[in-house]
Amino acid sequence: MSTDTRTGAFTTLTVEERDDRVVVTLDRPEARNAISARMIRELHTVCEALEDEPRFLLLTGAGRVFAGGADIAELRERGRDQALQGVNSRLFERVRRLPLPTVAAVDGWALGGGAELAYACDLRIAGPDAVFGNPEPGLGILAAAGACWRLPELVGESVAKQVLLAGRRLDAQAALACGLVADVVPAGELTAAAHRMLDRMARQSATALRLTKLVVDAPGAHPVADDLAQAVLFEGADKRERMTAFLERGSARSATSAPSEAPS
Repeated sequence: MSTDTRTGAFTTLTVEERDDRVVVTLDRPEARNAISARMIRELHTVCEALEDEPRFLLLTGAGRVFAGGADIAELRERGRDQALQGVNSRLFERVRRLPLPTVAAVDGWALGGGAELAYACDLRIAGPDAVFGNPEPGLGILAAAGACWRLPELVGESVAKQVLLAGRRLDAQAALACGLVADVVPAGELTAAAHRMLDRMARQSATALRLTKLVVDAPGAHPVADDLAQAVLFEGADKRERMTAFLERGSARSATSAPSEAPS
């Protein structure tokens, strides 16, 4: 990802590139990593690069905070036209639609737009001090960047209404209990745990992951999408190589151990 040939150096993000993933740290510690217009533009640049060259995305925040929300000073000045442009919601939907899986590693505050950015990721893992919340009605607005429809899909309507209407904040254990996060780990192990999650996915077929994500995200029951995606995978060399390796490992094990049932 060459920032020199795009929009210049990042000023609100720290970006680390690896062969199979990009690690993006929201980096406005003086503002609790509040999501500003500049950060939105820089995240669009990241998305463009990941659409051109699909890799995993790991999102985290600097200074033991994920993101304290949108930049309120900027938000106060936005009017109807900016709302209709969907400044934040268009970005978060773009994150959601990235080709390969995305992981948010959340410790500290993930409020308002920060929570909605985390909700847009495929998976979330939390540190012990993580707190998710959507206090937008207290500012005279609603959580309009995906929380009103995405959060009920993630945690169910009842918990979502507790967060969106009653102002409930989900700490790390509550987020784990309702399935919003996959795990809670010590703060010092959060980034390493997120990378281990990505490592597990990186051992899978990238094409299978891409098509699985497309099918899971397809609206409503859609068996035709399943069939079409599976048809593409069935014709790929990756499927034959992986299944051949699996069968060969099974043959090697059966030659040295008692018979056992095949995995379902």
